[in-house]
Amino acid sequence: MDLKAAAKKLKQDIPAVFIALKKKETPLAAKLVAALTVGYALSPIDLVPDFIPVLGYLDDLLILPGLVALTLRLIPPEVLSQCRKEAESLWQDGRPRRWWYAVPIVLFWVAVVWLVAAKLL
Repeated sequence: MDLKAAAKKLKQDIPAVFIALKKKETPLAAKLVAALTVGYALSPIDLVPDFIPVLGYLDDLLILPGLVALTLRLIPPEVLSQCRKEAESLWQDGRPRRWWYAVPIVLFWVAVVWLVAAKLL
């Protein structure tokens, strides 16, 4: 598998991992790793900041695919195939159909910024 195909597969698997979070058939360990994976994928904060040459992007190229691969191994195959099918229908006309899923993440980061600003001022 070339790099382009791997990136496309990763782009398809992240929404499937998110959907697997809601399935009762998904084991608890998979849900915990999936939550960490989705949180890391959507978080604007990286373990190694992107402005550090090479290492900043290297963590995105290693950590995120590693978390996705670990999560995919923990999800039972029949649940994963169902989640992949559901993930295909998440986007309509290039836009997310369920945009409100981003609201908790945005609220979390607004709260973090507010707490930091309150401490500094």
